[in-house]
Amino acid sequence: MAEKMNGLSREFIIHPGETLKEMLQDRDMKQRELAMRTDVKEPHISGIVNCQKPISVSFAKKLEYALGVDASFWINLQANYEKELADFEEINQISSEELAILQKLKSITEYAQDIRLLNPDAQGSMLVIEWRKRLNVSSLSRIPEISQAGAYRLAVTDNVDPYILFTWLRICDLITNNQQLNQELNINKLKKKLPLIRKLTFEEDVETIRLKLKDYFAECGIKFTIVKHFTGAPVQGVIKRNNDGSLSLIMTVRYKFADVFWFTLFHEIGHILNEDIEDKLIDYEFTKNEAENRADEFAANVLINSDRYNSFVESGDFSLMHISQFCAEQNIPSFILIGRLQKDEHLKYHDYSREKIRYELDEAERVMQ
Repeated sequence: MAEKMNGLSREFIIHPGETLKEMLQDRDMKQRELAMRTDVKEPHISGIVNCQKPISVSFAKKLEYALGVDASFWINLQANYEKELADFEEINQISSEELAILQKLKSITEYAQDIRLLNPDAQGSMLVIEWRKRLNVSSLSRIPEISQAGAYRLAVTDNVDPYILFTWLRICDLITNNQQLNQELNINKLKKKLPLIRKLTFEEDVETIRLKLKDYFAECGIKFTIVKHFTGAPVQGVIKRNNDGSLSLIMTVRYKFADVFWFTLFHEIGHILNEDIEDKLIDYEFTKNEAENRADEFAANVLINSDRYNSFVESGDFSLMHISQFCAEQNIPSFILIGRLQKDEHLKYHDYSREKIRYELDEAERVMQ
């Protein structure tokens, strides 16, 4: 049985000599005559017709004179043959190491196929080839070296898988690159949008939330998308400056809790308003520094008035009735306050679990290949 690559047998990769042979037969022209017409030796013609030699550019030009067929036809025929042959040989030389890496990327591959970033039907070696093209690497085994050389400035901890994190960040780039904006970053517009963004915390339809956030941010010169969160890529958000003067803001839905999503979103907005981004800011879950503390403070204060919150905590009454009363007065959903109280350890994480809202988002628009 002939070897196959993506449904193509090796025997169907046609050498341009086959075409030349057919053309000579149709014209009832002997190889010797063609040799004389092209000023080459007959063994050279025989080597091409028997698929042992390539058609060079100079010989293609001679064929143009001898057969009246444009040189570009022969040049393209030879180039296509060499490309198909290289593809076939490549697909049959995928290392076991790359196939093992592919298995490590199984979950993120399924996601990429679901959003049409990868061919949904690609498997095995063909899937390795697709990832190489999307990640711009000649081998998946090179990912750790590339990342540590500074491509994404990856953090090194026990929670980070360099293959998954590199791939996840590349997916973020590909999704946001697909968006077109006519507006450069406008900080003043973003500040004015904060009340509208905060009002979305009451929206129950999560797809409406995503679409409205995308629209609001676009008006401020920010490309916004939500990308699925994966174990091995402990990122809560990414902010990147683009060459067109816009920003990209990528969010994850960690744990799918609404309070975590909104706190993280305003945390990332805090980074933007505080001008913490030079080129790219990868906001890891475990990062602790002054900039992160400022962004946390901003998010907390936007969602809940700090003085009113402190007064509520001082009362010591964390009953559901008191929580509901406070939230009605402050015009915030109860899950926002409950999440804050849990984060500040005034409540345990299982307290009022029924009041906590979980988001099930279709976490990114499909990306056409």
